[in-house]
Amino acid sequence: MDFGDRILLNASEEDGAGVLSFAKGGNQRELARQKNLKKTQEIHKGKRKEDSLSASQRKQRDSEIMQQKQKAANERKSLQAGAK
Repeated sequence: MDFGDRILLNASEEDGAGVLSFAKGGNQRELARQKNLKKTQEIHKGKRKEDSLSASQRKQRDSEIMQQKQKAANERKSLQAGAK
């Protein structure tokens, strides 16, 4: 069986069964995986640059937003309770 550099024959000593594997070429799946990883990283990297806030500033901003939402929810509850 002579396929040159394209295929290696891996034989197990225990059962003598051979398994074919591709040594060179046929790495299209790996290249696609790397390309997708790079694309995903670029997408997520851009999101962090848009707000340009540090972690503590982001926490502060999010905390203020949640407090405003909680205040609005409490006001709605009190209006609903007062109307009944």
